[in-house]
Amino acid sequence: MSSIEFEIVEHIGVLSENAKGWRREVNLISWNGRAPKYDIRDWAPNNEKMGKGITLTEEEFKKIAELAK
Repeated sequence: MSSIEFEIVEHIGVLSENAKGWRREVNLISWNGRAPKYDIRDWAPNNEKMGKGITLTEEEFKKIAELAK
């Protein structure tokens, strides 16, 4: 199985944290060297592991923010 490379380009914020220290974060992430996209997912302390999440284009991210108003 091939590895997934990622770079957190910008840490935007933390939505929540559970008792085990995992945090649901919003970040701007470059996956496998591609252009960065907005990403919402759970991260273990020190970003050593990640859970399933959702990746959004800038347009999708703006639309969610608009819908949340």
